[in-house]
Amino acid sequence: MKMIVAIIQDQDTNKLMLRLAEKGHGFTKIGSTGGFLREGNATLLIGTEEGRVDEVIGIVNETCQSRKRYIDIPVPGHIPMGEVQPLNPIEVLVGGATLFILNVERTISL
Repeated sequence: MKMIVAIIQDQDTNKLMLRLAEKGHGFTKIGSTGGFLREGNATLLIGTEEGRVDEVIGIVNETCQSRKRYIDIPVPGHIPMGEVQPLNPIEVLVGGATLFILNVERTISL
């Protein structure tokens, strides 16, 4: 048995959960925040048999897309009080998914 911990962007969550359910994969969703932009994420705990891990990875790959975003970074240097600090927008890649695949020693349902 394997536990896949998938950290994904909020906007990909519903599509991923729908596809996992269609293929018979059980999961638990945990809301989370973090990362470089401190935006909303979801963490899915996906329990699956060892032989179906690649199937889950494929579903995540199909549904969780990376996107380009621009963020404003302040230009370094001293800015006198009251003046607007110039910003330097840079392109960053966000989204996609981060997966942790863990061995499950045993499961207990109470």
